[in-house]
Amino acid sequence: MSKSSLKYLTVVSGLTLLILSVPSHALRCGSKLVKEGMLEEQVTLICGEPVSVRLLGLVVRYYDPFEGRHGLMISHYYRDYGVQREMLATEMLFNFGPHKLMRKLRFEGGRLVSIETAGYGYRGKSE
Repeated sequence: MSKSSLKYLTVVSGLTLLILSVPSHALRCGSKLVKEGMLEEQVTLICGEPVSVRLLGLVVRYYDPFEGRHGLMISHYYRDYGVQREMLATEMLFNFGPHKLMRKLRFEGGRLVSIETAGYGYRGKSE
C-alpha cells in the first residue's frame, strides 16, 4: 500500500468516526449541530421553519436554584425543596425530505429538551 493511499484511508476513517460521534440527542442541519439546551430561535435559524408547531400545554418542573454556584454555603433545608416553575411546552416537526428521517423537537420554556425521529419525510415545500 502506498503512502498516499494510506493517508487517504486514515483521513476517511477519521471523518467517518467524527460523523458517527454526533450524540444521539443532537441533530445536524446542514453543517451546523442542534443540541439540547438551545433556544427555539437558534434552532429555527439553523434548520429553517418547521412544517408544524404544536402547543402541548404547561409543564411543571422543579430545579435547584443554587445548582452550579460553587462556594456558596446554603442550608440543605432550602436546597431539598427546590423551586417550582410552570413552562410552556411546544413541539416542532422538521421534514428533511422523503429520503431522510423527520425530527420531532420538544421545547420547554423555549429550550430544547428532546429530539426524536418521526419516520421518513415526504416531498413538500420545506424539502
